[in-house]
Amino acid sequence: MVKFLHCADLHLDSPFASKRYLNPTILKDVENSAYESFKKIIDLALREEVDFMVISGDLFDQHNRTLKAEMFLKGQFERLQKEQIFVYIAHGNHDPLSDQITSKWPENVTVFSKDVETYQAITKSGENVHLHGFSYEKRESYENKIDLYPTNEDRQTVHIGVLHGTYSKAETAHRYTEFRLEDLNAKLYHYWALGHIHKRQQLSDLPEIHYAGNIQGRHFKEQGEKGCLIVEGDHVALKTRFVPTQFIRFESATIEIDSVSQQALFERIQEFKDSVRHQGRAFYRLQINVHGDERIDAQVLEQVKTLVTEYEENERHFVMIDEWIINYLEITQTSIANEFSEDLIAQDDVYERALSELYMNPKASKYLDHYQKHDRKALIERAEAIIEAELKEGN
Repeated sequence: MVKFLHCADLHLDSPFASKRYLNPTILKDVENSAYESFKKIIDLALREEVDFMVISGDLFDQHNRTLKAEMFLKGQFERLQKEQIFVYIAHGNHDPLSDQITSKWPENVTVFSKDVETYQAITKSGENVHLHGFSYEKRESYENKIDLYPTNEDRQTVHIGVLHGTYSKAETAHRYTEFRLEDLNAKLYHYWALGHIHKRQQLSDLPEIHYAGNIQGRHFKEQGEKGCLIVEGDHVALKTRFVPTQFIRFESATIEIDSVSQQALFERIQEFKDSVRHQGRAFYRLQINVHGDERIDAQVLEQVKTLVTEYEENERHFVMIDEWIINYLEITQTSIANEFSEDLIAQDDVYERALSELYMNPKASKYLDHYQKHDRKALIERAEAIIEAELKEGN
């Protein structure tokens, strides 16, 4: 049996320039979110007693790499070392080998070089596992090294491919080390631990091919739960299990309101926040569907935004409304013409009484066709529209 943890795309020290407006306490939580998520991942690895851990690239975030991030990782890896849990790292396009690490990793950490390499791990149950992979030497790598991965010739041994790259059918502009599923399948591995694409996804179940996704969302293009995969089984079958570890979530939601008063708007938003607060810290893109003809006053909206934001400053599990979308839904009205029966509309005397003054006016009558030539329903609907417009102007 083998049991390991697969994660990728930590992006420690990612900048959050758009969040500088936040309260200092909340901003600190945001800046430390990837650190907190990775701590949970290490906690999970220890709790699950995995044999080893695979990190498929982008531990750091380009030029934002700091000594703090390196020392943090070293400390977390040392926690694993105490329990004889090994770590296998393939550097990606955001943390290539050319950006040298100043710290020395503990002895339980193995880093793939710029060339495709194979390492042998032995599980707690004594089973052999072969891991194949390489690290990016420079920031941008378009070189396809899939052909250099050795083909598995021993189906009794678990083989794992580690790759930071782009699936050929992925919708992304950043296409590094592009590959096709056929390329991976041809290697006859049991599992492919992928990195680079931040959305968690399974590309195949035979063999198991997975993007673990990034460990912490950073904006609304990275919504939902983030975390890592626990993989366990043997050369016959491997099963994966996703475990969320994110410290902060990015989500979208919609609420409905009928009143546009400041009090009603504030209370409805607070009600929504209270309903999701148990799910943990979060930023929301909130769409507010306004029913009716009234519009939210611009000043009222700004005051509500301020109140809603200030309310979260002392909340441990804050729920920040970071983006506001106001959507006005006009009330669908049934034409008053539908309230009249066909018999009533067909009665000439009704129209004669209603139009007699107009047709008796000599200045107007010469321009009018006989009322029997008019579409009577259209007349009613036109009159209704005129009255509605006058009422709106009156408001």
